[in-house]
Amino acid sequence: TDGKIYNFVNKKSRNAYLMKKNPRKIAWTVLYRRKMKKGTEQDVSKKRTRKTTKFQRSIQGATLENILAKRNQKPEDRKAQQEQFIRSQKEKLKAKKEAKQSTKKKTDTKAVRAAQKKISKSHTKSKPTRSGVMM
Repeated sequence: TDGKIYNFVNKKSRNAYLMKKNPRKIAWTVLYRRKMKKGTEQDVSKKRTRKTTKFQRSIQGATLENILAKRNQKPEDRKAQQEQFIRSQKEKLKAKKEAKQSTKKKTDTKAVRAAQKKISKSHTKSKPTRSGVMM
């Protein structure tokens, strides 16, 4: 179907292929012998593998001493440090918010005063009366 051409050594192997026999299950094939490790030398020692070693090094922004100190820290200390950091961040946000509100308050009071002046000026003026006009 894919246009491949197969060249077989003999009629026996060709017929086995045409009958769709698995060559790994037929005892006389090379693939079977490789699978079952037949004919290989036994005295060849296994390939030696190197044992992996752990190596620690510093990461950008943190030295190895800092990393080791943090790792050896007790969980209670770590939690206390974390809570302190969160508290300081909340205080910063609160201070920022207060500063923003105080500046807003100053501008608001100016705007309110100006609006009140306009209102008071408009109320003080009396409207002309129509006493002389007949209806």
